[in-house]
Parts: sequence; structure tokens; C-alpha cells
Amino acid sequence: MTPERFDIYDDEQNWIGTELRSEVHARGYWHRSFHCWIVRDDGNQRMVLFQRRRDIKDTFPGCYDITAAGHLTAGEQLEEASRELEEELGVHVSFESLSYLLTAKQQLQGEVRGVPFMDREFSSVYGLSLNQPLEAYTLQASEVDSLYEVPLHDLLALFRGETDTIQATGVNADQTSNLDSSSPIPERHARTIHASEFVPHGTEYYIDVLEALYHVPKG
Repeated sequence: MTPERFDIYDDEQNWIGTELRSEVHARGYWHRSFHCWIVRDDGNQRMVLFQRRRDIKDTFPGCYDITAAGHLTAGEQLEEASRELEEELGVHVSFESLSYLLTAKQQLQGEVRGVPFMDREFSSVYGLSLNQPLEAYTLQASEVDSLYEVPLHDLLALFRGETDTIQATGVNADQTSNLDSSSPIPERHARTIHASEFVPHGTEYYIDVLEALYHVPKG
């Protein structure tokens, strides 16, 4: 497989070239990413979906994260980035159906299996209202460990510091990847989740995005 390359930028989002993914994270080059948060309306409350990253990921393995997200590869335009929804969740929607929320400039760092990384991203963040149950998603087992949902106001309260934990329900990738019309409906499991278990995008990021999700038009 051809090694993945990203376009890289200076602090002002001026393009300066391309580099291998491994070098981008090792040297901390600025690059671009796409985030999409999915919500659904359940009676009088809005639910928000988020994923748990696979334990083999090269950044923040095993953490809870955005419903679907990914880096823009070299030469890729933002309008093409909705492919992440199809690849990770099996969702086929046009880019025009997404609601723009905000652009975040983020510098994240850490260490995975003894290898340090610096993830510097200009992230374009979108929302999507999609009224289907968790069991209807087809999760990309190589990227996504599991998919969860929780009332939007609960997740917002978690990042505002109004509660220490939330209760979420989810399905695992191995329950959804090979379903057909004759397959039994996957059984959900419950998790108690802390804010510290999410990728550290920053409290401000989470609060701004979650508040904006209330305004995404119903699907």
C-alpha cells in the first residue's frame, strides 16, 4: 500500500508542501482534517453519537472521539472529505447535506507505544442529523472499535463540568460489519464514561461544537 501523504501548511494555513503521515505527526507539521458529528432526534431530546477509537491507532488509541473524522490526504479537497462517513460508518450522504459548525486550530500531543507525536490540525467541523439507530451503521473495524450515543445535553454537561460521568449505550464494530437482512439485531451495551476518556481536543472545542449541534436542521 502506498504510504499516506498530507499537504502541510505554516501557522497561517499557507501551503508549504507535502509529507508522509508518519513525518507529519513526528515533526508536528500543520495539516487539515475533517470532523463530522452526527445527531438524531428521539422524541423531545437530541442524541449525539461518538465513536471509540481502535486500540491500534497511532494517535489516541482507545479514546472516545468525534462520530467520524479524518485527515485530508495530499491534493484532497474538503468537499471530498465526506468519504470518512462512508468509510467509517457506512453512511452515504452528499457534502452539501452537512451543516458547517466551525473551524478549529488544534495542537495535540502524546505518546503511543513509546513513540511521541505532535498532531497540529486545522479542523473543519460539520454536523449531520441522521435519524437511524446505532444498529444501522456499518462500522469500519480497522478504525472504529464501537459507536455510542447519549443525550446531547448529558455530553454537554460532562464537558461543562456539571457532572463527573455520563451513561452511554453502544454497539461494537464486530456486531455491525457483516449484517444482512437475516442477521439478529446487535445487542447494545452500556458504558459509564468520563470526560478524560475523550481525545483531548480541549474543553472549549467540545462545548462550542456540542452547543452548535442543537442548531443542525433535523434530518
